[in-house]
Order: sequence, then structure tokens, then C-alpha cells
Amino acid sequence: MSDHAHDHTTCHDLLGSLSDYIDGALENALCIEIETHMAECENCQVVVDTLRKTVLLYRDLPPEPMPADVEERLFKRMELSEYLTTV
Repeated sequence: MSDHAHDHTTCHDLLGSLSDYIDGALENALCIEIETHMAECENCQVVVDTLRKTVLLYRDLPPEPMPADVEERLFKRMELSEYLTTV
């Protein structure tokens, strides 16, 4: 385990790529950079592990239907009213 005595800007720089890293959507070079950093950074290891677990938990949940009033407000706000299904 590390004492986290490295440059914290590296942690901040990598945060924006973590979702793509978890999804396997990054180029190999950036994956290696993240994995190398995590080998030295316990805090980033915790962040990635927590994100992975959160994604897995979310994916295991059944889809929840959006309430009709919320869907209507959202579609109107996004100017997509013509795509609303009326029952």
C-alpha cells in the first residue's frame, strides 16, 4: 500500500477516463497508464473498485419505468415532444 506521496494532478487527470476504463473502451496505452498509476495509488484503487462495484450493482437491477409526467417534462425540455407516446 502506498503513502500517496505522488503528484495528485495525475489522480485528477485520470478521473475523467475511469468510466471508459471500467467499460473497456479506452486505448491500450491509456489503460496501461491508469493501471500503472493505480499500482502506486491506493486512493485511486479504491475509486476504481467502488466504481466497478457500483456499475455491477446497477446493471443487475431490473429497468425501472419512467413516470409519464417525468417523461413528458424531460422530452419537452429536450425539445423532443414529437417522440412522446400518448396512451
